[in-house]
Amino acid sequence: MNTEVLGVIAQVVLMVVLSYPLGKYIAKVYKGTKVWSDFMRPVERLIYKVSGINPDEEMNWKQFLRALLVVNLFWFIWGMVLLVCQGVLPLNPDGNIGQTCHQAFNTCISFMVNCNLQHYSGESGLTYFTQLFVIMLFQFITAATGMAAMAGIMKALSEKTTKTIGNFWRYLVLSCTRILLPLSLIVGFILITQGTPMGFDGKMELTTMEGATQMVSQGPAAAIVPIKQLGTNGGGYFGINSSHPLENPTYLSNIAECVSILLIPMAMAFAFGFYIKRKKLGYSIFGVMLFAYLVGVCINVSQEMGGNPRIDAMGIAQENGAMEGKEIRLGSAATALWSVTTTVTSNGSVNGMHDSTMPLSGMIEMLNMQINTWFGGVGVGWMNYFTFLIMAVFISGLMVGRTPEFLCHKVEAREMKIASIVALLHPFIILVGTALAAYLYVHAPEFVASEGGWLNNSGFHGLGEMLYEYTSAAANNGSGFEGLGDNTWFWNYSTGLVLIFGRFIPIVGQVAIAGLLAQKKYIPESAGTLKTDTVTFGVMTFAVIFIVAALSFFPVQALSTLAEHFSL
Repeated sequence: MNTEVLGVIAQVVLMVVLSYPLGKYIAKVYKGTKVWSDFMRPVERLIYKVSGINPDEEMNWKQFLRALLVVNLFWFIWGMVLLVCQGVLPLNPDGNIGQTCHQAFNTCISFMVNCNLQHYSGESGLTYFTQLFVIMLFQFITAATGMAAMAGIMKALSEKTTKTIGNFWRYLVLSCTRILLPLSLIVGFILITQGTPMGFDGKMELTTMEGATQMVSQGPAAAIVPIKQLGTNGGGYFGINSSHPLENPTYLSNIAECVSILLIPMAMAFAFGFYIKRKKLGYSIFGVMLFAYLVGVCINVSQEMGGNPRIDAMGIAQENGAMEGKEIRLGSAATALWSVTTTVTSNGSVNGMHDSTMPLSGMIEMLNMQINTWFGGVGVGWMNYFTFLIMAVFISGLMVGRTPEFLCHKVEAREMKIASIVALLHPFIILVGTALAAYLYVHAPEFVASEGGWLNNSGFHGLGEMLYEYTSAAANNGSGFEGLGDNTWFWNYSTGLVLIFGRFIPIVGQVAIAGLLAQKKYIPESAGTLKTDTVTFGVMTFAVIFIVAALSFFPVQALSTLAEHFSL
């Protein structure tokens, strides 16, 4: 078997094997049972004391959401001030200037919503100070926010009848101290051994093989890269992200980073089953997600290893596959695996350029984000699946003539309305944004900042570039078809708004559904109860997700990636 394919198989197996015990550990952390990391309690008590927090105070779902939104607003203001003023702040040996207001708005919102869409180049657009006290800080906070939201939902669904869903602040702190920080230290040590820089010196002056002088950026990359992957953040320390030989030096560092992207999202699916003591339901959800992920991996790996038919027609051998936009040291299969791994989550980091992948690979990358339920971001990915679970329960109940129930609570019109709004919001903001950008590009050239326009490619791929940008923003992913010139006030503000809607409206809706269900009378299971932990129901949920995605996105995919594929 091809060694590249073996590398892909080994990474997928490693993700699954590690995620199971991690899921069990995460469930114990949120339940408050004894775990090996209890030595962190004094640190946590100090955080609570300094912040004036009572971690034992229970919150209802409205209080929970209020705390979540307020803390995000505070950090948004913090980030805006530092990004605009970074040119005069310390830890700036390279003399990088402050960001413009519209770029700072986009950057701050992007990292605040776990997207990390970057309309700047990491080594020149930020200083060491803002890399640490905005980017790295936000990557912990935003990941912990999503995990805390899921912990609240698990608490609500595990109770028979309750008006409270736990304490947001406690879940936020535990997510950082017990899960994200320990894992980040482990991955950071691996990266340091592989050559990722960790220091505060300015640019290195090097002499190339041709005898020319080149300035190479460095800095505290090994401290920032682990949390960008583990927290499904994805913001690259360097402009070209994990394609950069210092951010991702070796095949071993590539494995560590790629596995890190899916490790916690996979574990959260298991954690749900352990937390509510319904492991079979957790396995069912994990199985559906894993199946969809593996289908995407198989398509992208075969597409990228197969090469470009246009090059084949020229009589040029493509022994290593379609290598445009990829790193020789990693190979086409590793890039294909990463492209699926990063888009089934809200990670968005890249180890090759998605703009250069084959059209069907680009379709899978976008489709993963347009569906936005296969593992997804830490916490929020499972929550997006939860939305479709509610819809599937309601539809299945109507089909078989049973009262729709989920975990012994009735699913009624109010929950279904919220779930429908959340599910339809995603395609709405993607398609409206893409349509607006396409119209302005053609009919209002004054919106186009540069002489060459926004697009490096015309036709089908040009539409794909704009579609990908709004898809990535709405899914809080952050990757892009980087043929798009996106650092303009139009793209910064428009995608910034999509980022906000795509992050906070679903979280509000999903937590509200869980809170409303938890308040209802507990109905013991009987012979007439609709089973939600079976293969049949898993297939039903998959069908609901697929049908909604197909109806929403097939037309625009047909005009972009599919049309480009059939034109090769």
